[in-house]
Amino acid sequence: MTRVPRGYIARRRRTKMRSFASNFRGAHLRLNRMITQQVKRAFVSSHRDRGRQKRDFRRLWITRINAATRIYKVFDSYSKLIHNLYKKKLILNRKMLAQVAISNPNNLYTISNKIKIIN
Repeated sequence: MTRVPRGYIARRRRTKMRSFASNFRGAHLRLNRMITQQVKRAFVSSHRDRGRQKRDFRRLWITRINAATRIYKVFDSYSKLIHNLYKKKLILNRKMLAQVAISNPNNLYTISNKIKIIN
């Protein structure tokens, strides 16, 4: 049986996978089968962790806001602050509230005073 020279399509596919694996080490960088397995695994992890990252940052912001409200005695807890914000239609996202609570607590006081004045 004569040897069939493979076309460039398979080589293109492998070089594409190899470009994704450029920062891997050892066999994960050199062997084609290992490269495809590790690249697929990396894609699965990155897809999963994008959602996890959003959850983790939200938890971090909530923790920071809660700590700031308790330390500076703005409200008794985070949940009461958020409840009053929604009740008065002063909707600020948690990322901005956490940034305000850390960088400038005086602005957190002004926000809480707005809530209490509208009451």
